[in-house]
Amino acid sequence: MGNISKSIRAIIKQNADRNNAMQAYFNPVTGEGSILDRVKVVISDFPIKEQYLPTNMMNVPLVKNLVKTGSVKRFLTEYLDIDYCEENAHSVVEQFVRIRYKFDFCFWAAVQVYIKQKSGGEDILFRLNRSQRRLITVFENKRLAGLPIRLILLKARQWGGSTATQMYFAWLQLIHKTGLNSLIVAHVKDTSTEILDMFDRMLKRYPVALLHKLSETYSEKEDKWCGVGNTGNIHRIPQRNSKIKIGTAEKPDSARGGDYNLVHCSEVALWKKTEGKTPEDIVRSACSGILMRPYTMIVYESTANGTGNFFHLEYIAAKKGLSQFISMFVAWFEIELYQQPFDSDKAKNDFASWLFKNKNNDFANSNREENGKYLWWLWEKGATLEGINWYIAERKKYTSHGDMASEYPSDDIEAFTFSGRMVFPREDIEQFRPYCKPPKWIGEIYGREETGEQALEDLRFKQEETGRLSMWADVEQDDEDEEVTDRYLVVVDVCKGRTKNADYSVILVLDRIYMIDGDKPAVIAQWYGHIDMDLLAWKATQIASYYNDALLVIESNTLETNNTKGEAEYILNIIKEVYPNLYARKQSAEDIEEGRPRKYGFHTNTLTKKVITHNLKTVLREHLYVERDEGCLDEYLTYIETDKGGYEAMSGHHDDKLMTRSIGLHVCFKEMDLPTIIKSSHVKVPQKRAISAATL
Repeated sequence: MGNISKSIRAIIKQNADRNNAMQAYFNPVTGEGSILDRVKVVISDFPIKEQYLPTNMMNVPLVKNLVKTGSVKRFLTEYLDIDYCEENAHSVVEQFVRIRYKFDFCFWAAVQVYIKQKSGGEDILFRLNRSQRRLITVFENKRLAGLPIRLILLKARQWGGSTATQMYFAWLQLIHKTGLNSLIVAHVKDTSTEILDMFDRMLKRYPVALLHKLSETYSEKEDKWCGVGNTGNIHRIPQRNSKIKIGTAEKPDSARGGDYNLVHCSEVALWKKTEGKTPEDIVRSACSGILMRPYTMIVYESTANGTGNFFHLEYIAAKKGLSQFISMFVAWFEIELYQQPFDSDKAKNDFASWLFKNKNNDFANSNREENGKYLWWLWEKGATLEGINWYIAERKKYTSHGDMASEYPSDDIEAFTFSGRMVFPREDIEQFRPYCKPPKWIGEIYGREETGEQALEDLRFKQEETGRLSMWADVEQDDEDEEVTDRYLVVVDVCKGRTKNADYSVILVLDRIYMIDGDKPAVIAQWYGHIDMDLLAWKATQIASYYNDALLVIESNTLETNNTKGEAEYILNIIKEVYPNLYARKQSAEDIEEGRPRKYGFHTNTLTKKVITHNLKTVLREHLYVERDEGCLDEYLTYIETDKGGYEAMSGHHDDKLMTRSIGLHVCFKEMDLPTIIKSSHVKVPQKRAISAATL
């Protein structure tokens, strides 16, 4: 009981820390708590006496010297050696403020940018919320590094990602550079128009003076916003020589780019195919003319809308670092709006106690509730107790987890996953993550030859930066006094070759030595890449031979379906000639009676796939092995059950690593004997033989 009370107190304390972080002080006018590195400065007679300025702003001579003198008056009389008067003081302040506008987006937005209130009423100055500050930080890190900005933003609803993006565009156009043109493309015209309205609303109250340099003459009555042509889709800011155009995915020609530098593609996941045009075509048309140069931006933003579409595939590519874009996700619990306070401290403590006691409870009372296990996962992800309290109340609006997750996803995997389709519970998978780590060595195993009998001679591991074999542990050779039987297991998932869109081939090495003492087998090596199927078979044989002649289990489906039956048997039988410890399926009585040859390799069919998947569910739930590769956990998270009751990777994802674990852990626990240490005095010359599979 004492341990439970201690845990609950720890939860309450951590919750207070999370609330403090979410509600951290932020004053965009003084700069305190704002984004980027800042320096505190004090100017005694400045309108804002104490300011926190972006560090790089301190390199500007006027700023540096004004801060050094400590007052506007001393700056004028001592540094510039001119008379102090109100006009001169105002001029210094105005120049300083304009400089700060250029270096401090949050400050500019908070004093010059008016936006619509979500709750209605008068327009308000734009004070960025926590998630918006995070987004602008991403933009600014790229801009300050002199890099083009390419971002794909997966978002929960109602935190203002579109607003922040569009106002950042405006900042670049109005403050930084003349001649920057922007294009807004949404799924329907109403959405494009709403985004354009943000710019229109802001510009109506924006001072004309700020559209000109300090020395320029201007009229307060001059137009700041002019239509171009008769469509109403293009507007121009004459003072900045900038255009803003809107288009829609419904009318692809309206989204055609030109001399545009900044492109905002909104709700991309909702874009539909039109006659002769796909979302990919529309995006390319809008963005094709934009060069990879500083002060160019392309932003795709959207809520999720299923898998396999353009937005989903682009997000996954960005997340993996395979595209020009970087990915960003904002979970619902990071948004200040989605918090529901408790009526009292006692109610909060009671809820914390319930949450802790039900953290392993996987039962939900109705389809409008989540089980305790999921709610505890939200806590572990970083949600506050107030956030989870809000989630429970909001969840009652929806009859399925998927409906809730599409509006308020907790992570980017959940955002794209339909309710009830994940094969493996997330909480079972996450318990493996703390044990994942980078490999100790990366390289390849080589023999005298690449194929044939000599491929298994003079085996050695060579470290190479471009190698495809990751090793967390090297082989431990048997010593002269003893031998360990059934220690290593090597499992192979075969891809369809080296084509561009082929899956990856995987060779997994498991070490079972720990099972002697009742402990867990562990992943110790993994080869991952594209290769021809016959070369893969030899590569796997080299790795198995290197690991003390491990049992070699080759998944044979791809060999059998992508080659003629004779070719598949030929590859495996060639391996069998030089490597006898090759996995073979159990023969039926009829096969034995008829004298039919052994069939090598693990054949995955409808029946065996269900069996090995069910076994993997148990292994994950009970945490029965040690995983090292986080990439495999990602495959577990995106493995789904199809409408027909089968299993497959979610569109845009892979299951190659998963399949080696699924097959390997079945063989490891269901078919192999436990490892045994045999003393040399009892050791006979081992007779290598094919291991038969148990009847499935």
